[in-house]
Amino acid sequence: MLEAIRRAISFLRQKQILHKLGVGVSVTVIGIACYVLYHMLRGIDVDEVVEAIKQTEYRQIALAALFVAAGYFTLTFYDWFAVRAIGRGDIPYRINALAAFTSYSIGHNVGASVFTGGAVRYRIYSAWGLNAIDVAKICFLAGLTFWLGNAAVLGLGIAFHPEAASSIDQLPPWLNRITAILIILALVGYVVWVWTRPRSVGRGPWTVALPGGPLTLLQIVIGIVDLGFCALAMYVLVPDEPNLGFVVVAVIFVSATLLGFASHSPGGLGVFDAAMLVGLWQMDRENLLAGMLLFRVLYYLAPFVISVILLTFREVMIGTRTKRLRQARTALEAGPTREAAYVRERGDKGSA
Repeated sequence: MLEAIRRAISFLRQKQILHKLGVGVSVTVIGIACYVLYHMLRGIDVDEVVEAIKQTEYRQIALAALFVAAGYFTLTFYDWFAVRAIGRGDIPYRINALAAFTSYSIGHNVGASVFTGGAVRYRIYSAWGLNAIDVAKICFLAGLTFWLGNAAVLGLGIAFHPEAASSIDQLPPWLNRITAILIILALVGYVVWVWTRPRSVGRGPWTVALPGGPLTLLQIVIGIVDLGFCALAMYVLVPDEPNLGFVVVAVIFVSATLLGFASHSPGGLGVFDAAMLVGLWQMDRENLLAGMLLFRVLYYLAPFVISVILLTFREVMIGTRTKRLRQARTALEAGPTREAAYVRERGDKGSA
């Protein structure tokens, strides 16, 4: 059975059917989101949105910023975990944190985070002797942590409050609850599968050893905490009335984030916003839009600017260090020649 699945996937890859299917899905999601967003934003008073932003309390913004910072801090453990899972525990946490923070913040804003984030990671980790295959394994394991966390949050959240998902997918609550229970069962089944004996995926040098049961539970916890902090940041910024509760906002937020991720648009632009507006239809649109704009500034724009500054500073430092090493090497190579010329010159003067 597994061999048949592998052959089918190999055939689809050779014919580039998976790639075409992925592009088709992305274009479809973006198209539907743009259509929905256009209808949702009709009649929006821009002045009211600006006024709602101005009336947002500084305490709310500061608290949301704190939750965003906590989310990004948790996100750094994606790389910390993945790097140690491939057997490179010698790489310090500060490098893991730099790679995770910059790759995710840039990937979130530029789009196609698998490629943009991978390129940033390679630039950082290659200095520590990691090759492209190692970085690909890190990206895979970090992505696995992300998806396990999403599955846990959505499964538990939708099972507890299926109406929240129904506001987005328009499916009956009972069907969403059944889907959530299936997600939880699949998650439990995966944990049991990797707990029984060592598992791996891929072939040859691309083989990745999957974390065992206890480490998989750690992955799930990291993903849940990361998404929880991000959802808290959004919850603080959305309108207080009507008070739908944190679980509802968290389910809608994670669902909107996944739709934005599937679209591969920069920052899920358009897709994320449409899903949030549809899911939280009970809230005042101007006030909700103001909260979403503030969230984008805190979660997307500010980390992106910080990442660009950090990477620029790092490149300048590396360039300066390389230049000094070249100068020192040149001086060492020229040293014996200069010394010989000096001795020869002193000898000539003595003879005279």
